[in-house]
Amino acid sequence: MSTVNVTDSSLEQVIQNNKLVLLDFWAPWCGPCRIIGPILEQLADELGSEVLVAKLNVDDNQLSAAKYRIQGIPTLKLFHNGKEVETFVGVQPLQTLKSAIKQYV
Repeated sequence: MSTVNVTDSSLEQVIQNNKLVLLDFWAPWCGPCRIIGPILEQLADELGSEVLVAKLNVDDNQLSAAKYRIQGIPTLKLFHNGKEVETFVGVQPLQTLKSAIKQYV
């Protein structure tokens, strides 16, 4: 399974309708965001049955970026049963993200 793009209008529904969501706040001009992109694709391929990996472009979806107080990108937030349970700022190794996800599976 690949990553899913979300918007201000679809974000809350995605978070509420999926048991586990890893949300990437990113922007196309962000160098570190381009670095973590392939890591998130690999994560979605390997753990897609356990977690939905979603991406939200902060330039196009400023309401959600403000709501979740995003101050730097990439920022990753892990939601379990609709509640935010983990936050990661900056590029994260694949294994770090896998370990965080496995706590909630």
